[in-house]
Amino acid sequence: MARSDVPTYDQLMNPTLKALHDLGGSGTVEEIYGKVVEITGLMDTQLEILHAPERGTQTEVEYRLAWARTYLKKYGLLENSSRGVWALTAQGTDTREVNTQDVKQYVINLVRSASPNKQDTNKRDADLSVVMNEEEIIEQSWRDKAIATLLAMDPSAFERLIQRLLRESGFIQVEVTGRSGDQGVDGKGIMRIGGLLSFPIIFQCKRYKGTVSPSEIRDFRGTMQGRADKGLFVTTGNFSRDAVKEATRDGAPPIDLLDGERFSRQAQGIIAWDQNDTTNR
Repeated sequence: MARSDVPTYDQLMNPTLKALHDLGGSGTVEEIYGKVVEITGLMDTQLEILHAPERGTQTEVEYRLAWARTYLKKYGLLENSSRGVWALTAQGTDTREVNTQDVKQYVINLVRSASPNKQDTNKRDADLSVVMNEEEIIEQSWRDKAIATLLAMDPSAFERLIQRLLRESGFIQVEVTGRSGDQGVDGKGIMRIGGLLSFPIIFQCKRYKGTVSPSEIRDFRGTMQGRADKGLFVTTGNFSRDAVKEATRDGAPPIDLLDGERFSRQAQGIIAWDQNDTTNR
């Protein structure tokens, strides 16, 4: 499939609005994404299309949903109350559907008033770099840089990063037990909760730009047999919708998933603190 098979950002505005209403008025980017996929019935082949494969793992759907959220925010219906969390405003709570052409024209007029020298703005959609506020631009830029750093990192440095990330998250006795040919990292550790409870976890990390399939989740679950009751699957890419369903399938050992978006956020501080050390050892 091509990018032309993905709904445009304005076609995703009303599904985004409905998603937030269905979620009770607020939601993380991941929750909104999942609900919009459910509402629109997007296929896995559409969800797997990357926006800019040469730069990172952000999908075209994720990219266009960011546009949709931004336009709805400029229109006064949404606000991002904290990093990664979006909520309906009072006006948004009272609005179930919008005329997308009205929203686009409103935002274009905002851009024109802010940049009066751009005479051709009314002939095309507003540039995202102009529409997005500084915080959103920094967040998107950091995500792309973080993913690029993870993909370019030396395998041994990547192992150490995974170990440290898990230790920072509360794991003890973290061990790397094997590395696959595609630069994946396998290992085990013990998750300690509140200093009272602990349980073994098997983890796997796939370092690539692609989409993890349900078969890979099933294969990973097979490696857990007799070794742990819970697993953690990390990827710098994305998980297909069926892979997410497989990870939480009834009657099977549960597997927590960490995709490139969340992984880059979790690793942000570690990369910032230790980048030179991990890449030069």
